[in-house]
Amino acid sequence: MSENVAADELRLLIERIERLEEEKKGIADDIRDVYSEAKARGYDAKIMRQIVRLRKMEAHDRQEMEAILDTYKAALGL
Repeated sequence: MSENVAADELRLLIERIERLEEEKKGIADDIRDVYSEAKARGYDAKIMRQIVRLRKMEAHDRQEMEAILDTYKAALGL
């Protein structure tokens, strides 16, 4: 591969990454807006974030995490 072709390919890859980073920022802004809307309607955004995180997890991973959490809470008297 000539240096020119490699440089062009690298530039195109970098430009794709930059476009995707911009899209990611836009999506993050949209998500933040939805949480703000939810908060304005009386929902707890922090709890909603936790629910979203839990829903991403596989059921068995979530159950294992909850069992460990219960064990730790019991050990600490919570």
